[in-house]
Amino acid sequence: MNRFRRLAIGFVLSLPLAAPAFAQSFSPPPRAALSAPGRAWGSLSPAQRRLLHAYRGRWSRLPPARQRLLARRSAWWLRLPPARRTLIRRRWRNFQRLPPAERRRIRAAYREFRRLPPARRRALRAQWRGMTPMQRRAALGRFRVPPRRRR
Repeated sequence: MNRFRRLAIGFVLSLPLAAPAFAQSFSPPPRAALSAPGRAWGSLSPAQRRLLHAYRGRWSRLPPARQRLLARRSAWWLRLPPARRTLIRRRWRNFQRLPPAERRRIRAAYREFRRLPPARRRALRAQWRGMTPMQRRAALGRFRVPPRRRR
């Protein structure tokens, strides 16, 4: 199995663990949340402000729901252990290096996974965690796509 295939499959399997950091909310927020005030830039911790520096000039113009979402997710990110952050960054870089068609396939597989009932997703994760490295390689091999021909 080629290196990118293994990385892509590893990335897909780790997405459920990182989903809160990247996924948008699928259900609309309650009406009260829509009218609730947002977060002031100054109310963010210094670490959150560093992380969200790209939003500094336009923070006050963001919808309150978006401000709260960014504040909540930045706090989550900052609570992660450094090793976990490094792993997520590395997997994201590997994903970005994949050809566009492969990224689309991975996103489609992730959407399909997210459509499964929560109990089924938990069972699949538990099954994956219970496998030995050799069993995982064998399972990944079943999803192998023939390599492209080189020109």
